[in-house]
Amino acid sequence: MTARSYTVAFQGVEARLVEVQCAVAPGLPAFSVVGLPDKAVSEARERVRAAFAAMSIALPSRRITVNLSPADLPKEGSHFDLPIGLALLAAIGIIPAEKAEETIALGELSLDGQLMPVAGALPAAVTAAEEGRMLLCPKPSGPEAAWVDAAQVIGAATLTEVVQHFTGQRRIEPSAPGEAVSGLGGKDLRDVKGQEQAKRALEIAAAGRHHMLMIGPPGSGKSMLAARLPSILPPLSPAEALETSMIHSLCGLIDAGGISRARPFREPHHTASMAAIAGGGRRAQPGEISLAHNGVLFLDELPEFGRPVLETLRQPLESGEVMVARANAHVKYPSRFMLAAAANPCKCGYLADANRACSRAPMCGADYLGRISGPLLDRFDLHLDVPPVDVSDLELPPSAEGSAQVAQRVAVARETQTERFRGFPGLRQNADAEGAVLEDIAAPDAESRDLLLRAAERFGLSARGYHRVLRVARTIADLACEDRVQRQHFAEALSFRLPPSR
Repeated sequence: MTARSYTVAFQGVEARLVEVQCAVAPGLPAFSVVGLPDKAVSEARERVRAAFAAMSIALPSRRITVNLSPADLPKEGSHFDLPIGLALLAAIGIIPAEKAEETIALGELSLDGQLMPVAGALPAAVTAAEEGRMLLCPKPSGPEAAWVDAAQVIGAATLTEVVQHFTGQRRIEPSAPGEAVSGLGGKDLRDVKGQEQAKRALEIAAAGRHHMLMIGPPGSGKSMLAARLPSILPPLSPAEALETSMIHSLCGLIDAGGISRARPFREPHHTASMAAIAGGGRRAQPGEISLAHNGVLFLDELPEFGRPVLETLRQPLESGEVMVARANAHVKYPSRFMLAAAANPCKCGYLADANRACSRAPMCGADYLGRISGPLLDRFDLHLDVPPVDVSDLELPPSAEGSAQVAQRVAVARETQTERFRGFPGLRQNADAEGAVLEDIAAPDAESRDLLLRAAERFGLSARGYHRVLRVARTIADLACEDRVQRQHFAEALSFRLPPSR
């Protein structure tokens, strides 16, 4: 007898439908899994066998063959345990075969029949909704998958509960969506003493999703400023939350089924590999730039990152996506993030302090920042020198304006951009605008154009740099609630475009 159930195989954020075919035929007793399974999938037969034994179900003394179709699609992960067990239960007549065929299942089986949570429940629920099937998953994964309204999600704790549900003995209630998690920390811009220009740069960057580079001596507050970026960013929209959560679901980063409305803030260490940053590895997993999708990627000590690692950022910064190409996989992940980076002016960090600088100054500064290539530097919209903070400034009272007030202005500016780009697919913030759209929304008048041309000639702005000035100026005008970009907006944008100290 042959029975079928369904599950998914993950390719990037896409969950592709897989048909699990189970045939019980005469022959020597055997249990085979075919269809390009990896080691974890091949071992499923032992977990299924043990789970059945725990339920006092004896496997027939026949040849059991499980085929995962399409057979040329790689199958990876332990979530194939439950669909294999489901197809086998239908093949030996314990549950109705038509019930198994109406279900997309994923889950790992323990040896005593418990269902263990697995990664990828949210993308699987999207596929289940598209296919018009019910999703069966472990109970802890149910609240996560239930965020997809169009899918009916059943979360079971054990394989016994699954059998009882399909045979009508005890119905499992559909899972309810988990609670939305705000995820906002207690870090406030009010904690930062001084650094008013840096705070202004943070506000502009947050309002238009502009990339920024901060250069300053140790202890000047670069990391402290970057850590407060999440407190001034607006929460994720429902569409953005689903996009981001699908990536996090693939990596098992969603806790207790709660979908976070806070924008991601990723800060990998400078020893991170290329695969960790851009994505890759054995299963072509998403990297930090994809986990930061719709949020912030903070790279502290930027020159300390490996040169090949930094160069992998150039293409995703422009396109908003990354293609992880391997010999056996070509997977595309979204990676539309805001890059915030910090660096010391030189190896010792005290290039501008004659009393503390090393003997190689000023050449050490040029050598150190020279590790960052010109093309990558050109992709930063805001270049900011962060001066050291005087100790006397630490005695000043906290600033009257904190993250809440700045966040209100940022939210208003982003709402303006949302309305502006309505009807333009792929455009959300000013940082995304290009071509005719950019020329239309940030067209300089005659006086402003003369300023831009003189600045371009004086500082050697590239065409990319010129367009980034237009985008930043448009964001500054949005923060000022101005319909047209004026000369002072271009002037302030140019002040943040000057080459960093070397």
